[in-house]
Amino acid sequence: MTAPQHVARPHRTRRTLRILLPALIIVGWLIAASLGGPLFGKVDEVSSNDRTAYLPSSSDSARVQALQTRFAGSDEIPAIVVAVADTKLTDAQTTTLADAVKALTGIAGVGEVSPALPSDDGKAVQAFVPIHSDADLGEVVSEVRTSLDKAAPDGVRVYVTGPAGFSADLVAGFAGIDGILLGVALAAVFVILVLVYRSLLLPIVVLATSLFALCTALLLVWWLAKWGVLLLSGQTQGILFILVIGAATDYALLFVSRFREALRVEQDRAKAVLTAWKGAFEPILASGGTVIAGLLCLLLSDLKSNSALGPVAAIGIAFAMLSALTLLPALLMAFGRAAFWPRRPIYAPEVVAAEGGMPTTGVWARLAELIRRRSRVIWIATTVVLAIGTVGVLQLDASGVPQSDLVLGSSQARDGQKALGDHFPGGSGSPVQVVVAKGSLQKGADVLLADKGIDGVTVTAKDSPSGSAPVTKDGVQPVGRPGTPAPDPTVVDGDVMLQGTLTAAADSTAAEDTVRRIRTALEDPAFQGTGAVVGGVTATAVDTNDASLHDRALIIPVILVVIMLILMMLLRAIVAPVLLIVTTVLSFGTAMGVSALVFNGIFHFPGADPAVPLYGFVFLVALGIDYNIFLMTRVREESRLHGTREGVRRGLAITGGVITSAGLVLATTFAALAVIPILFLAQLAFIVAFGVLLDTFVVRSLLVPALVHDLGRTVWWPSKLSRGER
Repeated sequence: MTAPQHVARPHRTRRTLRILLPALIIVGWLIAASLGGPLFGKVDEVSSNDRTAYLPSSSDSARVQALQTRFAGSDEIPAIVVAVADTKLTDAQTTTLADAVKALTGIAGVGEVSPALPSDDGKAVQAFVPIHSDADLGEVVSEVRTSLDKAAPDGVRVYVTGPAGFSADLVAGFAGIDGILLGVALAAVFVILVLVYRSLLLPIVVLATSLFALCTALLLVWWLAKWGVLLLSGQTQGILFILVIGAATDYALLFVSRFREALRVEQDRAKAVLTAWKGAFEPILASGGTVIAGLLCLLLSDLKSNSALGPVAAIGIAFAMLSALTLLPALLMAFGRAAFWPRRPIYAPEVVAAEGGMPTTGVWARLAELIRRRSRVIWIATTVVLAIGTVGVLQLDASGVPQSDLVLGSSQARDGQKALGDHFPGGSGSPVQVVVAKGSLQKGADVLLADKGIDGVTVTAKDSPSGSAPVTKDGVQPVGRPGTPAPDPTVVDGDVMLQGTLTAAADSTAAEDTVRRIRTALEDPAFQGTGAVVGGVTATAVDTNDASLHDRALIIPVILVVIMLILMMLLRAIVAPVLLIVTTVLSFGTAMGVSALVFNGIFHFPGADPAVPLYGFVFLVALGIDYNIFLMTRVREESRLHGTREGVRRGLAITGGVITSAGLVLATTFAALAVIPILFLAQLAFIVAFGVLLDTFVVRSLLVPALVHDLGRTVWWPSKLSRGER
């Protein structure tokens, strides 16, 4: 009687583990997701869209920004109110506008406003409204706009522009990230998954895997940002959401494909899950590891917005991998074949054996056969077409765009800046700021006054009613009634701050040229040792663009080397990794070339941020290598048994459907970024979506298999697989 009990006990233990282990995994992920989910609406509490905050601390504009609060006594963000009429403003209208501006001090978050200053033509007035840095910028600017709209006289248009106005427009642009972006991405992915699986339960299981990964990643990222370990912006947040959803779904598609294969030869669902896990583990780990390695190369960036994205996105990819290798197997263990209902995989090992372990019909089997017969013609023709597409790169203008063009669609700040430039010096409210030693005040002022791009110069002076005093060739001038003495400039650590009003809009190319001329002039030996530095809104844009160009030149080659080394370790070869890198770079060049033509000829974009090609490269190369890893790991697996050329045919026929589905999912998720009306994200959405589709349907489906087939076993050199086989 005892023997059967001893035999049954291990069986009961295994059965208990089969139930308990998946349950514990699911509960663990559920707890983590429940903690991270509520943070979706709170990301703005730990994020910033201030461009200066992302500059290298050694840059001139960052140094001036740090000093500005000491000169001004606060770190308020200026908004510029512009009221414009088609005809000369009447005294009554001017008085009404002046009273409306004074009343703004009653709004929480607004500091001491300046008087309403009339324009020379009498058709406009402007006022400077400082907003406390710890206030909710979007809400305060919205209240200011609402208050002014209500008080404005008939026939007068009122705008809120300047640094605070543009920042508020950016905040409004990013407002849809938590809701619209995520909703559009998930809905699109769900539709694709339903079409791929022709099932309702399995798409829900896959999306649950992606959502749990995102919630858990957000939990860690949110707290790291809260503790000041990471910098987070609306741009980084949007990319994180899309990247995790897309990557987790891709990994899930690969795992489900392996699980479906295993169910055809395994009756036991636990054995099928284990078989699928063994088959999917290496490609998922290698794929995710490659993406993470590429993303972490961004840590080399001088620009903090780039270096911050690296670890944030890497955390997201890590949780996407983890969920695909733990949560998804646990869910599939729970549902088994029922997950595929109504198209459940049939247990038919004899049929699988007769098929030789690969599909013999369908589009991918036919394409694999075509490549077997015409490999050289296919890869040469494909290469020529892709090379032609790269020519469009010459049309790409990625030298930077004005701040006024960062938001797509309507922008009150942009309209206000245009109105400001029509009636006042274009750079009013966003001056060039120059910090020089007190003894060099007049020399610094003379440099500014001598530049054609400067309309006037002031020096910060706390004892002046306006907080500043004009400086001319004759020195600091009195403020107020004639005969009053000139106020003493504010001195901080022996330095003073000069401010030059730009004649052109602060975000224009002309203003940037002015900043560069002033910096060159201040490099004169007369200023050596004075510590003269130039900052302000325009200088921030200049330093940002320069840092982006530096990052692009440094990081792209590093990413290529890192990914090359990873592929060499994964494929145990040199030729195949080189081939994959070259084809992926060619694909990237074609994607950028076509994108440039579309941006210029169809969308008429004003240009692109220098970081756009860098981000496009990081995502397209890292993610493009993803699909090649999915393909080539299977080709290598099949090549060990059947030879390289047959391995290519079998690998393409087996992985074609799942990789194409993964490409569609990732392209769709990145395309969802276009719902956010920010120029950078719209351009990135098109580049990555188009590039992924190009890589999936052309490079990975035609070019790489044809090349590998034509080269044969040489691609595995110098491994043993390159010798002694057909």
